[in-house]
Amino acid sequence: MPSVNLRHSVRAIILDEDDRILLCRFTIPKPVGTVVWATPGGGIERGETPLAALRRELREEVGFVVRTDPPHVWHQEVVAPGHAAGYDGVVNDYFLVRTAAFDPRGALSDVELAAENISGLKWWHPQEVARYDGPDLFSPRDLATPLSALITSGVPAGPVLLGL
Repeated sequence: MPSVNLRHSVRAIILDEDDRILLCRFTIPKPVGTVVWATPGGGIERGETPLAALRRELREEVGFVVRTDPPHVWHQEVVAPGHAAGYDGVVNDYFLVRTAAFDPRGALSDVELAAENISGLKWWHPQEVARYDGPDLFSPRDLATPLSALITSGVPAGPVLLGL
């Protein structure tokens, strides 16, 4: 059986005091004009630990400094050609970060963010995510369900396995 080349990434579920989640608006060029709202984060670089990658990504994308080791709450594996450019799919590990609301502005310039396909940042109430019926997608697709469970039940004993 051939090996599968997966992109290993870390993501932060950043929740403010009102349980709003901070999401990045990714405008994916292929298929044309696909917009996906996803938690901030990105790939783990060679020799980098997951938490070091998380700290770097959050500083770059949203300007947030992680001061403690956040709990690992979700795990996702998506094996699908075309899901991540140059890879057979992704492995996303999600960490919960609780903080006061802040105005997100990362260290990357608008041009650098655009190169990462990030075209915006927005705080969403969980109910807004659950009721959204527009053309944009969420990642994971059913973000509202695990988000609601996380807010209601707190940190799980181990990472919850997510679907697409």
